[in-house]
Amino acid sequence: MFITPAHAQAAGAPGGGDLLSLFLPLLLIMGVFWFFIIRPQQKKIKEHQEMLKNVRRGDTVVTSGGLVGKVVKVNNDDELTVELAEGVRVKLRRPYIAEVVVKGQPVSANDK
Repeated sequence: MFITPAHAQAAGAPGGGDLLSLFLPLLLIMGVFWFFIIRPQQKKIKEHQEMLKNVRRGDTVVTSGGLVGKVVKVNNDDELTVELAEGVRVKLRRPYIAEVVVKGQPVSANDK
């Protein structure tokens, strides 16, 4: 009396979704990684390379090994002579400089 026959509904296609909704979370994650991890790291590397390029005589530098010394001579584009203590001079490659602590004075024409 109150019972009606059950009719089967047409089922949707399984996994049916547009391509944008599938890749949108992946694109958002890639965007977050770019702005919070990759971009700041690239900026830091660029600043460090600029600092290395601007090292000159008289600068106090810290090596990647933790030694602190004063640049006494710029040998070429990739090598410096650093004085660690009085009379103790070592040759150091630019990539092994971790930071420049104190900037030196510019070299005058008489000092060359």
